Amino acid sequence: MGELHEYTAIEQWTLLQSGETSPTELAQHYLERIARLDGGIGAFATVTADAALERARLLEASDRRTAPIWGLPVGDKDLWRRAGVPTGFGSRLFSNYVPRTSDPIVEAIDAAGAVSLGKTAAPEFGLPSYTESLATGATRNPWDTALGAGGSSGGAAAAVAAGLLPFAPGSDGGGSIRIPAAACGLVGLKPSRGRVPSQSGIESLGGLVVAGPIARTVTDAALLFDALVRPDGGRPAHPYALRAPGEDGPFLAAATRGEGRFQLGVMTTSAWDSAHDVLVEPEALAALDLAVELFATMGHGVEQTALEPDESYAPAFRTLWQAGAASIPAETPKQLALLEPLTRWLVGRGRSLQARELAEALGVLTAFERSLIRQLSSFDAVLTPALAMTPRPIGWYDESDGDRNFVQQVLYTPFTSMINVSGLPAIVLPVHQTESGLPMGVQLIGRPGGEATLLALGAQLERRVRWQDRHPPVW
Repeated sequence: MGELHEYTAIEQWTLLQSGETSPTELAQHYLERIARLDGGIGAFATVTADAALERARLLEASDRRTAPIWGLPVGDKDLWRRAGVPTGFGSRLFSNYVPRTSDPIVEAIDAAGAVSLGKTAAPEFGLPSYTESLATGATRNPWDTALGAGGSSGGAAAAVAAGLLPFAPGSDGGGSIRIPAAACGLVGLKPSRGRVPSQSGIESLGGLVVAGPIARTVTDAALLFDALVRPDGGRPAHPYALRAPGEDGPFLAAATRGEGRFQLGVMTTSAWDSAHDVLVEPEALAALDLAVELFATMGHGVEQTALEPDESYAPAFRTLWQAGAASIPAETPKQLALLEPLTRWLVGRGRSLQARELAEALGVLTAFERSLIRQLSSFDAVLTPALAMTPRPIGWYDESDGDRNFVQQVLYTPFTSMINVSGLPAIVLPVHQTESGLPMGVQLIGRPGGEATLLALGAQLERRVRWQDRHPPVW
């Protein structure tokens, strides 16, 4: 028997079910790794060791068959409230905030039987696609600590890649699961809008933000995804009238079987191309070429495609991004001074928007959603690069110039935000490594409610590549 973190989440769950390990033993193992290794990574904003061990002991007195991820450790993203635990939202503005109630996503994670070890790091209010908060410090990439882990679920991804958690939930409003998963060599699934009851996207501005899993393997991601969709193992809750089409799981079955032959589109165009000179670097194209070659040898149909030019998308999404910062509770000069420069710029821009501008932007993005779904409708899934560049160095983004910062984020992550706008599911798969050993991934975009197809395709690719056998130096 190897060290516990060397097992996949599925294998750890099996050990828990058989009694070969216990929730307390598993939590202690990961807490010891966090204490020893996280100082050089910054994956956690807060570690709640005592509460985690108490939770593990309570679970041991319960029926291990009653919860889908009984006894498995996770982390709460620091954008989510957990009653009694400091929640900073990645910001100095909330340095002393301890909520009295928990958010629905945290309650769902508990209902699924997980053991929270603390809060995983996030950038300020989850706004940028990198995790370098002034409140908690930069979150570093376990493959090369001079590089960033991506964001906004950067702490979650860094923790999983470094073996500080078996898997982790994250949230994705413009790529915030897929970007750090790709940067850290992991599987990251952004579900369809409406799929995960506790963070469906329906309640967020523009319908952008959904919760999903980050994991080392496709089956691990499916295990956590099932737990988010059906925390108590029963039928999914319906807090809104809208539900994503398709099956409600168990998705683990689709990932485990990994069956089917599908028609795949392949594209390197994005919704940003009309506004910016997006350059896909050779390392990103190498990952895409490898995935295309492997899928073709498996018997899938593979066809090149491209998006229709759309000059309306870029300004509309930019408006929505700025509007999302307008409600940050910083009113006085003292409070505004606690915000990071980029956030302060976004707050100012967001509050200067007119209602008409926001309404027009939302209308444009709704039309884009319909257009994108139509354009991709002839394919079971569409393959793109995950990122356009290799993982970015710590400090690469310009914090003093909001306009330039926005462009930098677009050029690094051109393939992600359009999927949030359209409400489609997408999965990132770490198929390739550069000559220097950095992970590079691809993204598969699914039809509405098409997570099972994405998981099946991901499982097929994983069997050929076996990325779960690759580990960063910190491992």
